[in-house]
Amino acid sequence: MAATPGLTGRLTTTVTADDTAEAVGSGDVPVLATPRVVALVEAASVAALDGTLGPGQTSVGTRIALSHDEAGVVGAELSVHAELVDVDGRRLTFYVAVYDGERIVASGELTRVVVDRDRFVARASGR
Repeated sequence: MAATPGLTGRLTTTVTADDTAEAVGSGDVPVLATPRVVALVEAASVAALDGTLGPGQTSVGTRIALSHDEAGVVGAELSVHAELVDVDGRRLTFYVAVYDGERIVASGELTRVVVDRDRFVARASGR
């Protein structure tokens, strides 16, 4: 594993009606849903690790502490960032943030753990 602090992942997306709290069932307002924010920061953290894990390895999300402070309206262009800030064995800690222009929509800390893909899937399937 060659994941080292400082790795970054970024993506951009436009908020659509499918991304709203109404659409995903997490509320009844037509703004960016918190579960969708979680999926976006997870995707950015995976992008940060692209090409850094060993053969047969993957990472899985295990913890997130997220503050969703601003509404993202349908049509908003979002920039999603993840920066690897700490590596402790197999545990990887990211600072994550979602921006609408200069405005921070959400930010927090995401933890992923590096696992052997086949062993992880086999173990999960055996439950």
